[in-house]
Amino acid sequence: MLRAIEQVEKMMAATLSETQSRELHAALMACLCGEGTNYADKSIGEYVEDFLGAKRLEGCSERSISYYGSTLRRFAGVVGGPVNAITTDEIRCYLVAYQGVNGASNVTVDNVRRVLSSFFSWLEEEDFIYKSPVRRIKKIRSTRMLKPVYSDESLEALRDACACSRDLAIIDLLASTGMRVGELVKLNRSDMCFESRECIVRGKGDKERKVYFDARAKVHLQAYLDERTDGGEALFVSLNKPFRRLEISGVEMRLRDIGRAASVSRVHPHKFRRTLATRAIDKGMPIEQVQVLLGHSKIDTTLCYAMVDQANVKQSHRKFIA
Repeated sequence: MLRAIEQVEKMMAATLSETQSRELHAALMACLCGEGTNYADKSIGEYVEDFLGAKRLEGCSERSISYYGSTLRRFAGVVGGPVNAITTDEIRCYLVAYQGVNGASNVTVDNVRRVLSSFFSWLEEEDFIYKSPVRRIKKIRSTRMLKPVYSDESLEALRDACACSRDLAIIDLLASTGMRVGELVKLNRSDMCFESRECIVRGKGDKERKVYFDARAKVHLQAYLDERTDGGEALFVSLNKPFRRLEISGVEMRLRDIGRAASVSRVHPHKFRRTLATRAIDKGMPIEQVQVLLGHSKIDTTLCYAMVDQANVKQSHRKFIA
């Protein structure tokens, strides 16, 4: 029956407007499948909660689900109405107004667009709507800025500014592995293999992968663990009792303090990740291997992280072209 409805809608798509197509879909579903009342009885907020439940079942991280939830609830509070009646123009107007009221950048607005696209695509896949109204809204272009990375001098200054072995071990581990800060705080002692200088991290979607650290990180990690007096399984814990596992906010605050002490601007965990990717590519590491190292599912994400050094581009131009 659903296939027949879909065929009728495709045949009429060229002659009907978007609103008329939605009305046709609702009428066909009501008459042939007896599902017309479901749309009216269920609010967009209820669909949002169902969508978040589906994302949680798929293995999305709680941080991602929280972002999806806040973005979609804000949208539902402004637009409202039955999901099968929301049009492309309404969503465009919402995005324009969002940027105007919040002064958001194009990158932020495009992130909102991607969340809405994911939500309405899910509604389409579940046959709650005929076609996602976000399909015709293209990616919002933004100026690509060359984000800074740490220089060798900056990294040494940060190391020198560390007041304890734990902070030094954190900086060395982030710098040599390129792991996410969320992966760092989940590490346990048992995840570390000092003999082969590697460890298992749990990334987005709770996917596991191996990362590798250098000799400097090994020495400082072992020194930190030897000083520990608690028996906790967490790799990094607070400096004072009850020695709780460090959280993301704790690492970020500590790095900002170290940055101020070292007179290094904009110190944050993600910058270590971008630095490692950039240097790996500059030194000739295949992009596919960098992708595996960083745990990216798409290579386009890896290319966004890695900013190729212009000095290397100039040398390559002279070598291969000039």
